[in-house]
Amino acid sequence: MLPIIDSLLIIFILTNLLLLGSGRLATYIQMIAVQGVLLGILTVFIQHGGFRLRFALLAIGSTAIKGILFPLLLARATRLVHIKRELEPVIGYTGSLIIGAFLLALSLWISSRLPIPTPGKIDDYVLPIAFFTIFTACFLMISRTKAITQVISYIVLENGIYLFGIPFAGEAPVLIELGLLLDLTVGIFVMGIILYHINREFSSVNVNELSSLKDSRL
Repeated sequence: MLPIIDSLLIIFILTNLLLLGSGRLATYIQMIAVQGVLLGILTVFIQHGGFRLRFALLAIGSTAIKGILFPLLLARATRLVHIKRELEPVIGYTGSLIIGAFLLALSLWISSRLPIPTPGKIDDYVLPIAFFTIFTACFLMISRTKAITQVISYIVLENGIYLFGIPFAGEAPVLIELGLLLDLTVGIFVMGIILYHINREFSSVNVNELSSLKDSRL
């Protein structure tokens, strides 16, 4: 087990905790950028049977799309809608961190109970941290009200799924992975346009206010 993998996974945990404990959208965007770069590096180090072109392509694609393209698109979207913070979370940031600690423990417990055959020698904490990232994303989806934060949550969710698949990348077709990334890219473009027009028309991108608007028209 390479010590660098352990260090990268610890950083990955910290990015999830910062996502839970911060309300600044700039921090959210920075954290998904860091996660994107980490995924690219982990793809290189967690490989089996020596160097393969497939792993190199996955690493380059992950770093370029998740670590650079997505953050740039989201930064532009936040500038268009003039939002800097998540001001009205359903659950406060301290409470979110406490729940995050519970989710991390739950992830460790679940992964220790799953009979998942992992090819080769990989870090025992890759799968738990993948679960933790997925749980973090799901929690953000239900505890944050801004639509832009929902988009970020979906990206974090995809990061968790991607991390879960890295140990099995030798058996996964690269086109499937790149197809998922391209689909998400299109989704971010669409969400950016929608957020811009929602803010221009209704002066709000708060999910609760948009739901109230829908109810008032019924």
